[in-house]
Amino acid sequence: MTAPLNQGRDPAAALPAAAGAPPGHACQVFAASDIFVSSGVNSGDGLGLPDEVESGDIYQLEPDARAARLLLIHAPGGAPGGADDGAQQVATGSAVGQPGDTVRLIARYTLMADDGDRVELLLIQVGGELWALPLSPISDRAEYALLAVEVSPRNARLAEMMSLSFARGTRISLASGQMVAIETLEPGMKLLTRDHGPQELRHIGRASLRAVGAFAPVVILAGTLGNSGDLIVSQHHRMFLYQRRKLAGLATSELLVQARHLVDEEHVFIREGGVTDWFSLIFDHHEIIYAEGIPVESLMVNDATISRLPPQFASEVRAQFPGLAQVQHFGTEAGRQFLDSIGGPTHWRGKGSKRG
Repeated sequence: MTAPLNQGRDPAAALPAAAGAPPGHACQVFAASDIFVSSGVNSGDGLGLPDEVESGDIYQLEPDARAARLLLIHAPGGAPGGADDGAQQVATGSAVGQPGDTVRLIARYTLMADDGDRVELLLIQVGGELWALPLSPISDRAEYALLAVEVSPRNARLAEMMSLSFARGTRISLASGQMVAIETLEPGMKLLTRDHGPQELRHIGRASLRAVGAFAPVVILAGTLGNSGDLIVSQHHRMFLYQRRKLAGLATSELLVQARHLVDEEHVFIREGGVTDWFSLIFDHHEIIYAEGIPVESLMVNDATISRLPPQFASEVRAQFPGLAQVQHFGTEAGRQFLDSIGGPTHWRGKGSKRG
C-alpha cells in the first residue's frame, strides 16, 4: 500500500471564535488541477465537474502538489433544516479563497487505487475555483480509477470531516471491567486501556451523519474477532490485532488494521442507509481501549480533534497536547493488500485479541 500524503478529514484546527460562536474548522485541500487524468478519455485534464468526468479514467496526484489550508466558519443566519443549514464560509487567514467566500459542495467522487484501496474526494468550489478535499489518504505514487460520482451530496458537511470512531450502543469497558454503552460515558470516568491500565476519559466527541459513502459504518458481527456483540465503527477506525507469532513481512506482532480492510461481505460489511450517531473518545495519550470486549484504538489527538471541540475545551487540549499530535500506539499498520496476501479478512476471524 502506498504511503499517504494527505488525509483531508484529519488536518483541522479550531479558529479563534467570539463568545457563543461555533468553533471554526480547517482542512487540507488540493487544487482540482493537481489531480489529473493520466490515462483515459480526459487524458491530461484535471479533476472536473460531474458532467465533465468519465468513469474509468485513471487519475494521479501531481508529484509536486502541495495541500493548501482552507479555514472555515459557519455561515451566519442559516435556518435549521433549511438550505443554508450547515453552510460554511472562508475564514480570515485561510490560504484558499477570501474571507466571507461561500464554500459550495459540488460532488463526491469515489476512486479505486491500483492496490484496491478506495479513496473518496469532495469537489468544492471556493471563490469560483475548484478544490479537492480527500476523505481518505491519497498518494502521488498511486493511480486511481474513477468509479462513481455523487452530485451535490446532501448532509455532507465539511465541518464533520473527522475520525468518527464508534456508533451509538457500542459497549466500552470501564476500569472495573464493566461494559457500558458509549453514550452513557462522561469525561472523568476511568476506562480500561491495554497498556496503561485505568485512564481518565478527557473528552467525548459526538456527531450524527447520514450513513453514505465514507460515512457508512462498518459492522463487525459478534464473534468475528472475539467481540461479544456486534461492533459498529467508522471505516478508518483501527482494530488492534495481536498475533503470538510474528508474520513474515510485518515489523511487529501487533497490528493496527482499519475496519474497512476487514470487510468480507459476510461477517464484516459496510452498512449504508439512515443516520448514524457517532462518538469518539479522547485520552491524555493515544490508547488501546476495549469495545465489545476487544482492543481498538481511541481517537488520536491531532488537528482533527480540535476542529470538533468548543473553544474553551480546545484551549485546554492545546495545553495538554503540545503540537496537537499524539504519538501513535506502537504497532504495524496492515493494509488490505497485505491481508489479501495472507488469506484475506477470513484469516483474522476469531483471532482478535481478548482483554488483558
